[in-house]
Amino acid sequence: MGDLKKLAGQTAIYGIPTIVGRFLNYLLVPIYTYSLTADKYGVVSELYAYVSFLMILLTYGMETAFFRFSQTHNDKKTVFNTAMLSLFSTTTLFLLITMSNLGAISDLMGYSEHKNYITMFLFIIALDALRAIPYAKLRQENKAARFALIKSIDIFSNIAFNLFFFFVIKPEDLVQCIFLSNLLASAIAMLMLLSEYIQFRFKIDFKLLKKMLLYGLPVMIGGLAGMINETFDRIALRHLLECPETENDCNAYVMSNIGIYGACYKLSIIMSLFIQAFKFAAEPFFFSKMKNADAKQTYSNVMKVYFIFLLFIFLGVIAYMDILQYFVGEEYRSGLKVVPILLAANLCLGVYYNLSIWYKVSDKTIYGAYISIIGAVVTLVLNYLLVPQFGYMGAAYTTLICYFLIMVICWAFGQKYYPVKYPLKRLFLYTMFAFGLFLLMNNNTIANIPLKLFVNSILLLAFAAVAYWFELRKALKR
Repeated sequence: MGDLKKLAGQTAIYGIPTIVGRFLNYLLVPIYTYSLTADKYGVVSELYAYVSFLMILLTYGMETAFFRFSQTHNDKKTVFNTAMLSLFSTTTLFLLITMSNLGAISDLMGYSEHKNYITMFLFIIALDALRAIPYAKLRQENKAARFALIKSIDIFSNIAFNLFFFFVIKPEDLVQCIFLSNLLASAIAMLMLLSEYIQFRFKIDFKLLKKMLLYGLPVMIGGLAGMINETFDRIALRHLLECPETENDCNAYVMSNIGIYGACYKLSIIMSLFIQAFKFAAEPFFFSKMKNADAKQTYSNVMKVYFIFLLFIFLGVIAYMDILQYFVGEEYRSGLKVVPILLAANLCLGVYYNLSIWYKVSDKTIYGAYISIIGAVVTLVLNYLLVPQFGYMGAAYTTLICYFLIMVICWAFGQKYYPVKYPLKRLFLYTMFAFGLFLLMNNNTIANIPLKLFVNSILLLAFAAVAYWFELRKALKR
């Protein structure tokens, strides 16, 4: 339990500034959705989906490889230099190729008249890729405070630029301002990492690089497949959504649906913020414990507490949906019905991230690729079948089915190759309890909103009280 407290402390250090900052960034959603029509916000949602894929390609598992080989290689500086030089070389090549073919890329993506959007995104991706290893170095050295500070400045500067453009400059093309704000914030964050870049030397260990690439390649493949699971729904809506005959402008109709889905998806991001903060702290923590005799018991204890927090966040969003709905403009609220589905999907994804430590510490990262590829195939097939018939609801259900499936498969493989005795019965009981509370909240038809929120709050506190009494109270005493 001492390990649990240490991990909780690291999660707080990494997570609180990140969660607060990203929550403030999340508050940009009302500005976007109250200022932009749904089709314009659809452009933002679609392009950010493409960025996610490219980031996986440009980092090609090197961040995870850096963590792994920093634990085993005698010279950590060599690991850092090798990873940095590799990413610097490939990122430079990426920019040279894409900028030389900017017109063709813009035409292919359907943004012939907005090449400026694509240009900014190419540089955003490049800057983010070049920051991956310095950020990983901070985490590997347990410099959580500095990591959180730079991440927070990145987020706050993005918010500040957005507010400046939207409320001071007020240009005609507000979509461009969103992208430009991101680019400027990324540049500032890169400058903040200058002390890490100064430590870089143009030295490379090719034998080590080969090992890192072989280790990272399955991570990249799994990451690409995983990104299909996470973001392909917005791309699928662009190409698979059928336009009703009554619509005069099919492109506007499709982009509006992407915008509505993307905006409502943001309401499930509250859980993703916690998962991301946990991942920042957990990955180096899990690797540091991998050689301990009680490592598997530690992983099991972490899963139980982590899962309870995920369920609490799920219920918290449902409980206060009558307030949270105002975070998106009225035009977007027709899509709120996807929120519980996407929350459940993100919960499954969060559990998968925790379970996935087995193939990382046992050097069987190829299984991560296998699992993600299975999920990607399910995502592609189900989106193809469901989106034309059910629109963005089909995309939401596809996401839930995919994440549930990869969670179960990851657990099954883990029990075969790196068995950890997770308290499955206990977790199932908490799931059923949370599901029962969800049904009560979701079917709460009290017309008086303050009274409805009060009842939901009591239900939420009931879950917290049960979890504290039976689990957290014991953990805190040890």
